[in-house]
Amino acid sequence: MMLRYALRTIRARKAGFLGAFLALMCAAALITACGSLLDTGLRGTIRTERYAAAPVVVSADQYVHRTTVKHKKGKTKVKHKAKPIAERAWLPGNLRSTLAHTPGVARVVPELTFPAQPSTPAGTGGRTAYGHAWDSAALTPYRLTAGRAPRAADDLVIDGDLAERAGLRPGDRLTVQSTQAPRDYRITGIATPVTSVRHQTSLFFSAAEARRLAAHPGQVTAFGVLPAKGADPERVRQALERALHGTTAQVSTGDARGPVEFLDAAAARTRLVSMGGAMGGTSLLVAVLVVVGTFALTVQQRHRELALLRAVAATPGQIRKLLGREALIVGAAAGTAGALLGLLLGGWLHSRFVALGAVPDTLEHTVSVFPPLAALGATLLGAWAAARIASRRIARIRPAEALAEARAERTRPAWGRVVAGLLSLAGGVVLVVVLASLRTEPASTPVTFLAVIVLSTSVALLGPLLVKAAALLFAGPLRLTGHGGRLATANLRGNAARMASVVTPLALLIGMTCTVLFVQATLGDAARTQAREGIRADWVVAGQGLGVPGEAAERLRAGHDTVTEVVRTTVRVGLDKYAAQGVTPAGLTRTWDPEVTAGSLDRLGPGTVAVSELAADQQHLKPGSTLKLTLGDGTPATLTVAAVYARGLGFGDLTFAHDLVAHHVDNPLASSVLVTTTRTQTQLATTLRKFPGLRVLSPAAADAVQADRQQANAEVNYLAMGLVLAFTAIAVVNTLAMSVAERVREFALLRLAGATRRQVLRMLRTEALAVLFLATSLGSGIALAVLTAFSVGMTGRAAPTVTPLLYLGVVGIAGVLALVASALPGRAALRVRAVTVATAKE
Repeated sequence: MMLRYALRTIRARKAGFLGAFLALMCAAALITACGSLLDTGLRGTIRTERYAAAPVVVSADQYVHRTTVKHKKGKTKVKHKAKPIAERAWLPGNLRSTLAHTPGVARVVPELTFPAQPSTPAGTGGRTAYGHAWDSAALTPYRLTAGRAPRAADDLVIDGDLAERAGLRPGDRLTVQSTQAPRDYRITGIATPVTSVRHQTSLFFSAAEARRLAAHPGQVTAFGVLPAKGADPERVRQALERALHGTTAQVSTGDARGPVEFLDAAAARTRLVSMGGAMGGTSLLVAVLVVVGTFALTVQQRHRELALLRAVAATPGQIRKLLGREALIVGAAAGTAGALLGLLLGGWLHSRFVALGAVPDTLEHTVSVFPPLAALGATLLGAWAAARIASRRIARIRPAEALAEARAERTRPAWGRVVAGLLSLAGGVVLVVVLASLRTEPASTPVTFLAVIVLSTSVALLGPLLVKAAALLFAGPLRLTGHGGRLATANLRGNAARMASVVTPLALLIGMTCTVLFVQATLGDAARTQAREGIRADWVVAGQGLGVPGEAAERLRAGHDTVTEVVRTTVRVGLDKYAAQGVTPAGLTRTWDPEVTAGSLDRLGPGTVAVSELAADQQHLKPGSTLKLTLGDGTPATLTVAAVYARGLGFGDLTFAHDLVAHHVDNPLASSVLVTTTRTQTQLATTLRKFPGLRVLSPAAADAVQADRQQANAEVNYLAMGLVLAFTAIAVVNTLAMSVAERVREFALLRLAGATRRQVLRMLRTEALAVLFLATSLGSGIALAVLTAFSVGMTGRAAPTVTPLLYLGVVGIAGVLALVASALPGRAALRVRAVTVATAKE
């Protein structure tokens, strides 16, 4: 019976349920899109290209492992954790003999992979270029279609795509920038793949030249294993694993070869899981807040109808069942539509991440039934729970009281709501205090957005009290605006719950948007300030390609300049990840000042390390302490702390001697070179003229380049949170439209009492502006508190970076949404004759 009545109610109140439908549909779409990203990170396919002809690939372990054993109450618990390293791990070349003597193996081919950028006007079409030894072409789909294989040190075979794009043929010369100084090579052949290769450009060198450029003597990137005729690759894999037991080598077949080939895609999986989880969690919390508010408004609009049901003997249980079934019906329809829309949205989001460089296109987007089903389940549960929460009051009161309350809003909110609001406020304050003590971005970012949502929840719960308090403050100014202002003041006082349902999404929109926009700016500006203050060099040499070759730095030193090469990497101390750099120790203090607070940079050398105050605090270090860590390529190192410095945000948490880092990274070229000299910019550029792509910049110009780079990185975060903000904006419009559309009879009575259409619209505008002012104050206050705490924790200063024009733009957009969402339904409601509306049945 209740199901049939629920269906009739929905058919009769299509317009009333439309707002709830839209809120649930958007929530389902958002959850599905985030779930598809999470699913892609967990199960996304990385197809091999280069190793297409190698059924089995042996590679090094790309993870750092830690096993902990705990003994408690007679029980032993063993936990194993693993984290990825930043650079490619290499294998010892002497493993080849072990592999070759394994049963079922016909041939073992060593593989070398290293960066190699061809200098052509046409470029590589967005593909990453890698260098290899021609010997390893047997593992690939490439076949020589023109010319001959490389034999001499300056011989080169290029792939067909590059040859066609640049118009090259055998006999032409090509300059290649690899891990050493740029060098001219003679193209001796062109290789064309027999299967599709879409994500990379391959350059093949002679074996000796490839070993020189790889710069890892006695080591290889991987081994390609060709099974004997008739041998099963899976059985060969098992035999190889037994032969390699006790080593860190990994054996891969099938689709597992893709992550070995494309390390960036394998690392992107972890990043995508993190991004999808963070977006999904934030989206879910925002969706709960919005959906509960929408259903509360829907139930409030039906207060008289539900009161009549109570008056004719409907039990509290029947009321709850009715509202629950209505919510499930609407949730099922909205969840299904939203899940389908979310699949399209997830694909678009993945393509945008690829375009921004956050995710490589080698990680294919995964579409499965799990995200839509999860979104549908979450939508149904959320709708049912929201309806239950919204129906608590009307289901508990007596029938006579229900009829009395249906005529006018309660003068005081329920004490339970007030207590819950105060608890939410206290929880938000605790999160803000905790945020001020967090000093790493991975730890502070989730707390930042959680604090905004929890504080916005307190606004939702305490909203009626806040609206009434605002009405008292606005009463004087609003009276000056005439009859519309007085009517607006009366509505704010008499319909505080309805107005609060509009304030909540507006405050959330402003608070969340300001937080998203200014968190990155606060962190980026602090890092750039430290870097700007710490660079003592007169000039900065930067490369437009792979970096600045060591030969270029040596040429500058020949002119008696003080030159500091900077190589970037990431290392792990235990499982903790730290940004690190390698710098030239000689003359370091003349070009670089990290604000040393203990120890001395004079001691920086092959066996020492300088650490930031953050790293020193986290790892309990001081000058003279021993630090065990894992370098970027997985090589363990034990170093002595030489110095502790304050400017870790601008320069990274660990600083090593240049050569130590350069020998353990994929690209040993310097990301920048700091030069202290009496020579001019033109003179330096003349010295470096034989190195194409190098630029001599002033420190200010280098800072501007870094700012552009930070902006590009920030766009990824803006996109990630943009969908949440878009959902919140839709919720603002939806809630305002629902709130105004329900007041058709009120508008009609005002017009019958003598108010003109213009006066009613002026009243609506005044209400919207008052609500906007309150929401702006609350949202801005939330954002300011959270951003200040974030700034204290991350930079040590209570000075968040806020761009005034950008802030005004956020408030302006929120204002336009509020005014349009109230004006359009208001004008539509006023088109109907007042007498018709006033005499119609409710």
